[in-house]
Formats: sequence, structure tokens, C-alpha cells
Amino acid sequence: MITARVKLDDYTNKVLNVIKAKFDLNDKSEAINKLADLTGDDFVEKEAKDQYLKEIIQISEDHIKKYGFKTMTLKELDALCDIK
Repeated sequence: MITARVKLDDYTNKVLNVIKAKFDLNDKSEAINKLADLTGDDFVEKEAKDQYLKEIIQISEDHIKKYGFKTMTLKELDALCDIK
């Protein structure tokens, strides 16, 4: 956890107070974290959790065991997508 002292202008203070009240948070620090959670994806991608990656790898391995590395022709793809 990182600690920081920040200077807020009046508008930012109001926004943080609204977020704090809306989400029933204890302090402005939690409001800043909530704001980052809500809007952070626009700027930085979140890191995938290890459990999620293991699950995706397992699904991929199961699919390869079941179907192998079968490829589809363009004609089969067109038929699958109902393109004539």
C-alpha cells in the first residue's frame, strides 16, 4: 500500500465526497481507489489473475485434446456463418 498526501481543488473534493457517499465508503482514500477501479480500464489494463490464466490454459488444452489442431476451410466458415 502506498501513502500519499494530495492537494485537491474544490471540484475534485466534491466529486470524491459524492463517490464516498454513493458507495458508502469510509474515507476519501477509498473514494480515490473506487474512482480508479471505475475509470482505470480506460488508461491501464488490469493484470490477469493466476487462477484465471490457469483456467484459460486448461480450457485450451481440453479443446486441443478433443478436437486437435483441425483447421476450417473458407467454405466451411461461410456455411457456419450462413454466408452464400
